[in-house]
Amino acid sequence: MRWIGLRPARDVAMVDVARVEAVAGKGLVGDRYTSGSGKRGITLIQAEHLPAIATLSGHDSIAPSLLRRNVVVSGIPLIALKGRRFRIGQALFEGTDECDPCSRMEAALGPGGYNAMRGHGGLCARILESGLIAVGDPVVPVVEEGA
Repeated sequence: MRWIGLRPARDVAMVDVARVEAVAGKGLVGDRYTSGSGKRGITLIQAEHLPAIATLSGHDSIAPSLLRRNVVVSGIPLIALKGRRFRIGQALFEGTDECDPCSRMEAALGPGGYNAMRGHGGLCARILESGLIAVGDPVVPVVEEGA
């Protein structure tokens, strides 16, 4: 994992953190969505997609905090984790849905920002087991018996 960000309240900038507690059935401590839907307890995006999003939206580079995702990971295709369990640090997650872009991407990235994120939005996941996650922790798919 390369980056973690929390949004403590609506319409405020994301806060970069080095580690955070993931709470089962809820979300990340300090994030405004902690009491929200368990299916979207955490949002992830691939670091490998950031240059493509930047190019498609007319930027040299973009900060992960602009994309409204909690975690940036690298080295694993997130879409392959949809419907699967995986670990980051001490916590266990299950990929639930693609994290489609929202209309706020136009404000964050400028005209065309929404379309730049299409297909690059990442993954939403439910937190199944609580635990600390930290920058540097790998994303480890859980291999189910008999799979």
